[in-house]
Amino acid sequence: MSEIAAGTTSLLRASLSRTGKWAASFAFVSGAVGDVLNPLGPFAAYIALVAAVASIIIAVAMVLRLVLAAKAMPALIFATSAAAIAGGVYGIQQESNSQNGIIANLVPAVAQLQQSLGIVSEKVAKIEQTVTETQKTVEEVKKSTDTVAKTAEEIAATQKQQTAQGAQTQKTVEAVKQTTDTVAQKTEEIASAQQQQATQGAETRKTVEAVKQTTDTLAAGQQQQQAQAQKLQATTEQIAASIDTIAKGFAQLSAQGGAIADPKRPDEFYHNARVYELAGDMLNARRSYLAFAGFDVDAIDPYTRFATLLRVQDGKAGAREVFGQLAEKAKAPSIKLVHLLQFDDAQRLDKLNAFLAANPDYAPAYFLLAQEFSEDRLGSQTLADKRSEAQALTKFVSYEKDGGLLKYFVDQTQLADWLDRSRSRLTALGDVLDPSRFAPTLTPMRSNAGWSMTISLPEAATAISWRLGDSGPFTDTGVMAMNDQRTGKPMPNPSFELPDSTAATTIAIKYLDIRGRETGPFAIRFDPDGALQQENKQILDQFWTSWIAFDSGGNHGLVYFTQMLSYRCAIKAVHYSLNGTALDQEIKMPPCDAKDPYAIPSDYQPYFKVKEDVKSMAVQVTYTDGTKSPVREYKRQ
Repeated sequence: MSEIAAGTTSLLRASLSRTGKWAASFAFVSGAVGDVLNPLGPFAAYIALVAAVASIIIAVAMVLRLVLAAKAMPALIFATSAAAIAGGVYGIQQESNSQNGIIANLVPAVAQLQQSLGIVSEKVAKIEQTVTETQKTVEEVKKSTDTVAKTAEEIAATQKQQTAQGAQTQKTVEAVKQTTDTVAQKTEEIASAQQQQATQGAETRKTVEAVKQTTDTLAAGQQQQQAQAQKLQATTEQIAASIDTIAKGFAQLSAQGGAIADPKRPDEFYHNARVYELAGDMLNARRSYLAFAGFDVDAIDPYTRFATLLRVQDGKAGAREVFGQLAEKAKAPSIKLVHLLQFDDAQRLDKLNAFLAANPDYAPAYFLLAQEFSEDRLGSQTLADKRSEAQALTKFVSYEKDGGLLKYFVDQTQLADWLDRSRSRLTALGDVLDPSRFAPTLTPMRSNAGWSMTISLPEAATAISWRLGDSGPFTDTGVMAMNDQRTGKPMPNPSFELPDSTAATTIAIKYLDIRGRETGPFAIRFDPDGALQQENKQILDQFWTSWIAFDSGGNHGLVYFTQMLSYRCAIKAVHYSLNGTALDQEIKMPPCDAKDPYAIPSDYQPYFKVKEDVKSMAVQVTYTDGTKSPVREYKRQ
């Protein structure tokens, strides 16, 4: 044994002297290269693992004398050196947690070199390649481990035959086992690291795929919207064409008369429904109407007729229930429109307005809206009702241009009836839409005590109130001790008083109509001077026969002009002539006294004397507004 140990020692020294320098240098270079390539994978660990396994195999082969020691010793030295240096580099990397390698952290130039060569790349493709190579390495290590285990079994068998070398072989086996445990541990660490990298790569791929999927979804959504818009346009055109076809078919069937035995088309079902309805067969009429509704045709007249039949048979609640079920399934606006018509009063009007807000160009709805304000529906109309009816009918008739109403009717005679009724009502309503024609008016009347203001309204009212100026509260005029036959309620007082000192201002008037809806306020300009002149002029024009009085009260030879004098505030000049129409003389009037306009000054005589030969007198008044009265002639009796 001592001779073997001495020989082994001398052989080791000789091998170190021959191969130690270049083996150590090559091993150091391998460790450095593995450190630089660390961003791509733990190459130092790979080198250490492979070198350690190689060292063990060579050592076992030498112990078992499978190879000559002189030839195997240089390889053993090289493998051992490489395992030691690479293992040391990997250990330092783990302790310093340096992903780019020790040298790259210490030497910036090496880090730049890694970046320029693309070594420090986090691309998913490189990671996947590394994972694949790692998996292959793990499989090779596993095979090597199996080989080592097999070798260990062979060594155990050899121990029985080689008693002299038993102790040394036992130590070798323990070293192999320890090395195997180390290899297994490093293999698990490498596998864990590669699994983490694989997980990160998978997450990256998922993110990329999610972004791509979102982009594709948005693009698909835009394409789908465009396709839906095109489809909607095509569907609208198709519906218009189909209703025209149905209308023509219905007209032909109506001309033929009689029920169709086996109806299949919507015009045939509508025709049968009308035939059965006229014959009093309401059950079959109802079935035919329901069959027509199943085609979801957007035409108004079949559904209004069906609704009328249902209200007669089942009442308004029954009609509302049937059309409610149809409206839930149907897409045609006409079915939804007829459904909301089955509600009561204010609720029906609210729903109709909501429908028009959502479908502002659905022409038949305006005719149906007009019916809500019609005299037939309300019994008596307010001015607001008439205006609402006229506005809706005007809108409906406007769609007649270029056949815009035909697409809503299967039975064209129904459309003709609606148009005739609309035109008749618009004629009856007249110029109700002209706001200047139907506004309250105010008639001032001056007395010695002040102003009496009389209000004239364009319709019956239940209350009237007024306000002086542009702001402030309104004052109610109160009611009179009589009922208004139009409303059945106490008649509101149509007048109020103002003091004679009232200056020019604006008077606001508002009132409540017979439905309690407030109308106004209406601003009316009040000019006291102009009002006084206008009032006086109106009286003078109306009672012109009282301008002149010959020989009044037994005062023979006197001509009185008392009435003109009383209303002189409207007079600018009075010209007259006797026994002719020359108008060559003038009556000088005293100035108007706005505070007491009808009083005659005490120092002024309201008459003048004439001779017996005066048989007539011609008079013409020039008013303060510049107009002139006709020449009035008065005969002396």
